[in-house]
Amino acid sequence: MTFTFTGKKYEVTDELRAYAEKKVGKIDKLFRTDSDASVTFSAERGRYTVEVTIRNNGMFYRVTETTSDMFASIDSACAALVRQVRKNKTRLEKRLRDGAFERSAAPVPVPEDDDEAPDYKIIRTKRFSIKPMSPEEAAMQMDLLGHTFFAFRNQEADDAFSVVYKRKDGGYGMISDADGD
Repeated sequence: MTFTFTGKKYEVTDELRAYAEKKVGKIDKLFRTDSDASVTFSAERGRYTVEVTIRNNGMFYRVTETTSDMFASIDSACAALVRQVRKNKTRLEKRLRDGAFERSAAPVPVPEDDDEAPDYKIIRTKRFSIKPMSPEEAAMQMDLLGHTFFAFRNQEADDAFSVVYKRKDGGYGMISDADGD
């Protein structure tokens, strides 16, 4: 497992780094391939927050835990991650096709944005490869990330660009490219 440690207004000590590597590293045994882990530490008003994001074969698992002790936050985050990985791994194996954890997505080039609308200021730009998956897998990935929408290529509609989103009534919606291009 490859680790990236970040401190937001918090100095990450060697002891804390070693403890986090030991605890989060145990989660790696749940995966068949090598994973990347990003651990962010922050502290505010006596509350210590740890955010752990693990990326494995295009799947993301993210947990944020806040307690009064940084080490306890790491323990809570690891326990929550283990539950999340086991729950969603079995769900994927039951509901989706075989090999969902073994495939790798080829990077899709993302065109540069034109700056034709000077009235709208883009503050942050993200670039990522959009891989083919089923709408159910995309909805589950969206929930794992804690987002309200998720872009993907719909393998059930000839890899048409699609977006699943969380509706206000608690259900899910999907927007797809009409042409399938």
